[in-house]
Amino acid sequence: MTEQTPFRARRVFLIAASLVAAATLSSCASILGPREVDLPLSRLQAGLDRRFPVDNRLLELFDVRLSRPQLAVLPGDRVSLTVDASVAQSFLRNPLAGSLAFSGRLYVDQATNGVYLAEPRLERFNISGLDESVSRQLSRAANGLLDQAILDIPVYSFRMDELRYAGVQYVPTRIATTATSLRVSLEPLQQR
Repeated sequence: MTEQTPFRARRVFLIAASLVAAATLSSCASILGPREVDLPLSRLQAGLDRRFPVDNRLLELFDVRLSRPQLAVLPGDRVSLTVDASVAQSFLRNPLAGSLAFSGRLYVDQATNGVYLAEPRLERFNISGLDESVSRQLSRAANGLLDQAILDIPVYSFRMDELRYAGVQYVPTRIATTATSLRVSLEPLQQR
């Protein structure tokens, strides 16, 4: 009988320790709290490279192809994106080439776990071979192109494994820029 008492005590201790460990792990989200993750510009650039080229129709006359995106970080939590542009139309013998540059503020869409561009602003519209009046018209129409094409393309999309740390699921909540990266704030997902 005395041999069973230490065995029983050890068994009760192991069960109690297991329950404490399970309770600790289940409250891990509150223990770990918010995190910050830096996404280097090279990683963001690689993600954008996979999403381009983008083809669109402008003013129902011109076929526009945007390619070779180049992302840069700007002060004030903004980024700029420069893309090569090719404009083709049936009355043009050869497509016209040039570039577009625009900037925007970044935001996090929690539904898609993506980082997107908001409030885009056309910074430069340069298509060689166009006369001034056509260039002005296309420049105005290019703002509409930004709303159609660019706003739907995430600058970065998180994979689910990137949002999991120490067994806790996180969601992106805020974003800020640094000199060479984006800093994303992550909060533990609240279980309901």
